[in-house]
Amino acid sequence: MSITTPSTTLPSTTLPSTTADRLFAEIHDGPTGWTGVEAGPEWAEEIRRLAAEKNATILAHNYQLPAIQDIAHHVGDSLALSRIAAEAQEETIVFCGVHFMAETAKILSPSKSVLIPDARAGCSLADSIDAAQLREWKAEHPDAVVVSYVNTTAEVKGLTDICCTSSNAVEVVQSIDPDREVLFLPDQFLGAHVRRQTGRTNMHIWAGECHVHAGINGDELTARAKAYPDAELYVHPECGCATSALYLAGEGFVPENKVKILSTGGMLDAARATGATQVLVATEVGMLHQLRRAAPQVDFRAVNDRASCPYMKMITPAALLRCLTEGADEVHVDADVAARARTSVERMIAIGSPGGGE
Repeated sequence: MSITTPSTTLPSTTLPSTTADRLFAEIHDGPTGWTGVEAGPEWAEEIRRLAAEKNATILAHNYQLPAIQDIAHHVGDSLALSRIAAEAQEETIVFCGVHFMAETAKILSPSKSVLIPDARAGCSLADSIDAAQLREWKAEHPDAVVVSYVNTTAEVKGLTDICCTSSNAVEVVQSIDPDREVLFLPDQFLGAHVRRQTGRTNMHIWAGECHVHAGINGDELTARAKAYPDAELYVHPECGCATSALYLAGEGFVPENKVKILSTGGMLDAARATGATQVLVATEVGMLHQLRRAAPQVDFRAVNDRASCPYMKMITPAALLRCLTEGADEVHVDADVAARARTSVERMIAIGSPGGGE
């Protein structure tokens, strides 16, 4: 992905003539991203004004800061948001998420301008395999089918046979001839979940991980489950504790029907349908905001309240204001790469519904 960044130093204004000028003048670049402006009524009004003026739709991932989720026109997982971007009437897409998500939106919306409020918002999982590494792995298994999680770069998607999400990964792998080898990448924990569900023995799994989900460990999950014995467990399959959750159910520490391995979209569906009064959630803590909105009567608690993605949180109120004001940072994907990547995504959709995405 290439990025166009018009400016990294914002112009100073000694005598702001409008609220917009004053807010913009307060933005500055810090060690964790763009800061200086807090979410508030003036900020929200200016964001809405700019979005209308620039004919832009704002998309926010479930792991974004609550203020970013609340101002967005649409909130969801990355693939669902990319599909919304493709169908949107607006000419400009502002994707509040990490870089691979903005790339996916550009792949599915090649004629639109796609912006990410801070191009430095990366992803440890997407960065765990690059195109050169995948080419080398494919050369070792020339007849294998490559299945890539949607949390990958455009170049990796372009070398992929079929993409998947966490909600349809099992279905995608089951659709492949059982005699064909499968190269599954990049998340080792999602891969292990798929292997358990399919029983497939000719499936090779890349040793990548999301550092946030991998850090939610089995000991923490066990301790929380014992502290809240009546709670349901919602566990994202990227989590290192997914195996521990299944162990707790298998050993009878937690009733089996209370342990749910779910994508973010699946968590929202489960939240709307649950009769539980308390739910322990093992995923990035930004997800709690949408869960609490979906089921305000339920007490949702994080298994690890430190599971916050620093890259997701780089999309600050200041970054979004700068993005809409300056048209920064614009995402570009090579046309040939985008065409190949689009094919792998479309194959996934043809095999089965991507459901709730990551």
